[in-house]
Amino acid sequence: MLLALLTRNGVNAAGKRFPITSLTVKRALSRSMSTPLLLSPSQLQQLLLSESPTDSATKQVSILDSSWFMPNSPRKANEEFQEKRIPGAQFLDLDEVSSPHELGLKHMIPSERHFTDACEEFGIDPTSHVILYDTHGVFSSPRALFMFRAFGHEKSSVLDGGLPRWEAEGFPIEAKPPVRARKSVYPTPVFDKGMIRSYDQMVSNSFTDLHSDSAVELVVDARSRGRFLGTESEPRAGLSSGHIPHSFSLPFTAFLQTRTIPNSSVQYSTFLSLPELRNALVSHVGDHAEAVIQGKRPITTSCGSGMTAGVLWLGLKLLGVQNVALYDESWTGYASRASSKIEKAAN
Repeated sequence: MLLALLTRNGVNAAGKRFPITSLTVKRALSRSMSTPLLLSPSQLQQLLLSESPTDSATKQVSILDSSWFMPNSPRKANEEFQEKRIPGAQFLDLDEVSSPHELGLKHMIPSERHFTDACEEFGIDPTSHVILYDTHGVFSSPRALFMFRAFGHEKSSVLDGGLPRWEAEGFPIEAKPPVRARKSVYPTPVFDKGMIRSYDQMVSNSFTDLHSDSAVELVVDARSRGRFLGTESEPRAGLSSGHIPHSFSLPFTAFLQTRTIPNSSVQYSTFLSLPELRNALVSHVGDHAEAVIQGKRPITTSCGSGMTAGVLWLGLKLLGVQNVALYDESWTGYASRASSKIEKAAN
């Protein structure tokens, strides 16, 4: 099934098909033999059923609710977690497991020590398969996955469709008070600095021409098209909308599909299929998509605060893109600085 999906042709902005190279296929097949980036509810249930009941000291599967809401939302992630969750899940507060920032930005990538401490509190060890989900379906869980992968914890996956899909497909929900995990020992990992971009790196990259240098990074912005163009206001008061020069608009919703739970008005999101993801990338960045997928052009994802940039990061990883980074500060950090050049015209 995976090979069939990968060997279909991509489509560029002009409607022409370009072949998916053997390198792309090899990369994807290699990933298919390792820990998958995405899991369905039924796959997670099988993992839970396969856990060994004889070794209670080792948690083979660790489930983390990594839900997060925009600052202007009335919803409270931790309160909702206390009310219901996947059995055995614990709450990962992405604003707490983070590093302080000079501009007061939230959920910045944590230090190696802070990440280690969090894993130990959750009872996670280097062999644990960490499952990350959120209550939107797909929204903040990819950012959590990005964090685990950046610290070398490859045995980590996102639950596609999150808690709503889990519940819609008839799997059990836990409403009793959560049980604290037994503390584990987690060796301090080495953070992969190549997965994060700084403000200075983004500014430097914005002065360069994509067409003259293949080393220039393609920057994709996960915010809405209106915020990218400056026609919609930012949810953070006093912050200008617009975009980084030479960046491309790629709303994170372009990588997702919305589903409705039968006989209800509850909706949730899941990732598109691989061909649909590829076509979404092509429709937003044109011929640059082929170079990105084939590893000939590096790419960096950005958004409002570094959260939904994770959705684009994960979508690109699903497509087999190797050289993909994330701008941790994203637009809030960029636009907060008076020296930043802000564009509002379409590219």
